[in-house]
Amino acid sequence: MPIRKLPSALVDQIAAGEVVERPASVVKELLENSLDAGAHHIDVDIEAGGAGLIRILDDGHGIAADELALAVQRHATSKIATLADLAAITSLGFRGEALPSIGSVSRMRVASRREGAAAAMEIRVDGGEVSDIKPSAQPRGTLIEVRDLFFNVPARRKFLRAESTEWSHIARLVERLALVRFDVAFRLRHGGRVLLDAPLTTSAEGRRARVAAILGDEFIASAIEFERRSGSVSLHGWLGQPQAARASSDHQYAYVNGRMVRDRLLASAVRLGYRDVLYHGRQPAYLVYLELDPAWVDVNAHPQKLEVRFRDSRQIHDFVFRSVHSALGVPAGVAAPTADATSLGVGASEGSTTEALPLAMPRTLPAFDPWLSDPWRSRDSTDRVADVVVARAGELGTAIAQLHGVYILAQSASGLVLVDAHAAHERVLYEKLKVARGDHAASQRLLEPRVVDVPSHVTEFFDQQAIEFERAGFEIDVIGPGKLAVRAVPGLLAHEDPTPLIRDVLRDLADERGSHHLEGTVNALLGNIACRSAIKAHRRLTLPEMNALLRDMESTERAGQCNHGRPTWTTLSLAQLDQLFLRGR
Repeated sequence: MPIRKLPSALVDQIAAGEVVERPASVVKELLENSLDAGAHHIDVDIEAGGAGLIRILDDGHGIAADELALAVQRHATSKIATLADLAAITSLGFRGEALPSIGSVSRMRVASRREGAAAAMEIRVDGGEVSDIKPSAQPRGTLIEVRDLFFNVPARRKFLRAESTEWSHIARLVERLALVRFDVAFRLRHGGRVLLDAPLTTSAEGRRARVAAILGDEFIASAIEFERRSGSVSLHGWLGQPQAARASSDHQYAYVNGRMVRDRLLASAVRLGYRDVLYHGRQPAYLVYLELDPAWVDVNAHPQKLEVRFRDSRQIHDFVFRSVHSALGVPAGVAAPTADATSLGVGASEGSTTEALPLAMPRTLPAFDPWLSDPWRSRDSTDRVADVVVARAGELGTAIAQLHGVYILAQSASGLVLVDAHAAHERVLYEKLKVARGDHAASQRLLEPRVVDVPSHVTEFFDQQAIEFERAGFEIDVIGPGKLAVRAVPGLLAHEDPTPLIRDVLRDLADERGSHHLEGTVNALLGNIACRSAIKAHRRLTLPEMNALLRDMESTERAGQCNHGRPTWTTLSLAQLDQLFLRGR
């Protein structure tokens, strides 16, 4: 077949294949145009899962009558004009492909009126055929109707899913936009039934109410609201508590400069921030917003603009990871889960403080040394020591008993504290082991170097991370393409085969997860040591031993969860106890 120039209608349909994947893709492109137009109220009406009708009405600044014909032509846009604009995009759309692509595979009507215009005008595009412009009854803003999607591309239409599946994709998309643009009111209807009604809000309470309406009251009630800033880069939002982790990743929302994205780097960095507190196999729930200079991020990396590229991906990854890690940890204090009062038939539980707490216990009490056969050896087991604690106890109060050899019962100023002794001791030991490891891990030289074969292109990442390997206690040399010689390993790995670790780390470096994976692998080993060294169930503890653990918890980061993400303590307030026993009624 000779080379030929494709007809414009076929070119538009090919372009539509990249932009219009399903009805939700159409809704995304049109809503982004509405938001770029400064809309504050957007109504979305859907019929037949979006295949029959998609109607979007906004109150944005509209399209001038003399620009309507240009708006439905390919690569016509008001959002960028030069290459410099493309390098620092602030709008959601910018390519000028959405309207012509949608019009080439549907029957589309665009009616718009700018503020101050005498009348609205409309234009229709039927399978790529553009009609003449004519007057329309339309208030200020823009109305776009898309009917019979893929009517002229039957091969594409037959790949659409069930109606319920398609409108659920649309609902999830509108929810994602509603979670980032609180200054815009969204209303979504399907077949006349309202699926989402999110009024405009500018207050913190209103934002929390919208998040609760979309992600659930349980998420917003227990989530940690945070904000971290470094220079002109900031990260803020809500992080779900580790004990509220889910089986799936359906509650993970990330935005970059107001743009919803599905970015591996961000997802990796956030999950890495949870690594010390997340139960194995569970997925954290989070809603985070990354803000940075538009020139530092390339949004022109995906046909549907769902993926981005950062100019300095390593720095962004590190910032996000450390921001999440810091927000989930509470230095010199405790971030504890509270009792689920609803399961007890009482009212909602009260939150606990996360401020720094004093070390109330004298240091003559039991030291926690994981290398001793009995780390709970008490040097003073008299009741007099416990009396001292009563006067100086912190948030976790004073131990009063042990339940079934597993749980510590403590009395605090606000009520009753219940502690899982093994889980709490495990966290305390783990954090102490990490501190003891220090800035440079102790190394153990191997009798003979261990040669590790890796892909040749992966070894380039080793040079960039050599200092991190050295800090972790490794001594590794590149002895040829795809070959590394391991001459020393961290002392903790002296009896382990370093080959799989080295390969995993270098593979993750290629995925931009960086040196944190190396640190995480060593920390996982420390966590196993802490778990094996922590006190076991049915171990009888003295009051001084129990109080010593409470005091150490108050000075330990992330003491609210063990290394596997399980909660270590919970509380029942006096008000909850009064309700439980119907006191005052």
